[in-house]
Amino acid sequence: MAVAAMALLCADVAIAEPDALARPAIMSRRASGAVMLAVRPAGSRLVAGGERGIILYSDDGGDTWTQAQVPVCVSITNLHFPSARLGWAVGHSGVILNSTDAGATWTVQLDGRKAAELVLSAVKQTPAESSEEHQRQTAEAERLVADGPDKPFFDVHFFDENNGLVVGAYGLILTTQDAGKTWMSLHQRIPNPKGKHLYSITTAGNAVYIAGEQGALFHASDRMAKFEEIKTPYAGTFFGVMSGNGQHLNVFGLRGNAYWSDDGKSWHKSETGASNTLTAGIRLKDGSLALVDEAGRLLLSRDGGASFKPEPMPKPSPLTSIVQTADGSLVVSGVRGLRRIAVNAQGEQSK
Repeated sequence: MAVAAMALLCADVAIAEPDALARPAIMSRRASGAVMLAVRPAGSRLVAGGERGIILYSDDGGDTWTQAQVPVCVSITNLHFPSARLGWAVGHSGVILNSTDAGATWTVQLDGRKAAELVLSAVKQTPAESSEEHQRQTAEAERLVADGPDKPFFDVHFFDENNGLVVGAYGLILTTQDAGKTWMSLHQRIPNPKGKHLYSITTAGNAVYIAGEQGALFHASDRMAKFEEIKTPYAGTFFGVMSGNGQHLNVFGLRGNAYWSDDGKSWHKSETGASNTLTAGIRLKDGSLALVDEAGRLLLSRDGGASFKPEPMPKPSPLTSIVQTADGSLVVSGVRGLRRIAVNAQGEQSK
């Protein structure tokens, strides 16, 4: 990726940060201007994560930010709060963090070393159907262990306060049923033999969708029981997937490519108007869709994702994430930190 934020998120995923797991994030008065990779709601609070272990929280809709206490100095790629106070964050070096106070302080639940050991243990305990496949999986899991904590997680989702899912580089996929006290690998439940990077999780009721590189899109109808591959018309990377009413899906990613489907089988290309990589998206409260891209554009769709139109953005810079606040405003993260965008009832920016 050409921009710094996407480089932190996607490139050089094999670079290990073992020392950064042993030291806390540096507290800085300039933290709100650091490269930020994700911003998510925690009840009425907003919590954001970014480079060097920086996690920030805001109780005024993104106007001001306070830095959290974080025990690691690795880049935080994503966060999720199933309740106002309980949340998880994931990042480089295979780190999984947990907060019980709405993101103000964090503890480590897992790192890349333990994650690799979980994958190897799962392979040994549940052999593949063929001996050849079992040997291949064992060799890959052993390499994962030998590599050390160098594989990042890219997304995390909790269905409730106990049951969660994380995904990451080289097909890493782990689940917990006890609020992160223990984790287990799900790699044998997902048809991803090439170990494609997994970037994004979304849910619709009990259905789970995971998007990743090389057009990868996986679906499980009953949470994490078993995943099936959904064929898509694009061979490039998807950085996000959004679900809507019924089986409506929107996927988006490299070079401005986005697609929508009403049944998960037939796909239609979205009109996005540019070739900049689409980095994040959300469904707004009024049902419209919003995407952001590496050029700093904000794109809105009011036709289910068939077409997106850019909204004026002063001083655009590469964006990585977007969230809607209680008053309908938008907060975005990117290479210049965090910024709040006020919008009116028609979805246009207020002057």
